[in-house]
Amino acid sequence: MTATNRRRVLLAKPRGYCAGVDRAVVTVEKALEQYGAPIYVRKQIVHNTHVVSTLEKRGAVFVEETDEVPEGAIVVFSAHGVAPKVHEEAERRQLKTIDATCPLVTKVHKEAKRFASEDRDIILIGHTGHEEVEGTSGEAPEHIQVVDGPDEVDKVEVRNPDNVSWLSQTTLSVDETNTTVEALRSKFPNLLDPPSDDICYATSNRQDAVKEMAAECDLVIVVGSDNSSNSVRLVEVALEAGATDAHLIDNASLMDETWLESVETVGVTSGASVPDILVQDLLERLANSGYADVQDVETATERLTFSMPKELRRDLRAEAAG
Repeated sequence: MTATNRRRVLLAKPRGYCAGVDRAVVTVEKALEQYGAPIYVRKQIVHNTHVVSTLEKRGAVFVEETDEVPEGAIVVFSAHGVAPKVHEEAERRQLKTIDATCPLVTKVHKEAKRFASEDRDIILIGHTGHEEVEGTSGEAPEHIQVVDGPDEVDKVEVRNPDNVSWLSQTTLSVDETNTTVEALRSKFPNLLDPPSDDICYATSNRQDAVKEMAAECDLVIVVGSDNSSNSVRLVEVALEAGATDAHLIDNASLMDETWLESVETVGVTSGASVPDILVQDLLERLANSGYADVQDVETATERLTFSMPKELRRDLRAEAAG
């Protein structure tokens, strides 16, 4: 049998859009239909270049802060969540806000507020500067300190070692987060866990699918933008789980043909903010390079959906009733 006949693609399932991303993107689309352009969006609605560009063409205007939004205009808050001070600033400037924060991120915000109300020191495991981490930290800045991985645990100082809890960014590597929690627990034996796992189901599922196929892959290609935390983690997980090589690309045009030299099995997946059309484009390019045999690797079925933000639901209902 020739090498050509052995060439194949292992395609991860689940991959791509999660319920929170789908809700956020549809929120901007529905807002544009309901109110007309421009609709302002604070930060990238989700961390994907293609999605942002597509929405910009439809009339969405992405800004870094609310003070860039004209007074009285409509602003959508991204899926990553915002700190209370952002809501306060928007109210002060009389902006009409639509909060597209992922409900799973909102859950972490509520946990932060509850732990703070108990006067606990809170260790937030996450990437310093990431929008989600900034939003969660903003719920209780005097109680929260951010730890970016197990190597930073030694520097943690708290008021009472017996009154410490932890939370995490929702898009981290499951394994690395567990390692960080173990290190924290070694330092603080009475460390209190959140009531449920903070890492979102979609992040975990996408990592599990990659782990399932990685050892069989000479190369894993993850479709996603480089500012997407969960996409970056998928590359790391692939390598840790046994893939010989792994790369992150924004779209099929960025695939380097030299990656395919001596490669029989290519694994393909995508981050939680990636529309599947980008994966299909990559599969087409791989097929043109001799990798037309595509086999699904399915490790979970996702059926979760989230309703639209309440502000948008209200106006859509009013229009329907009118």
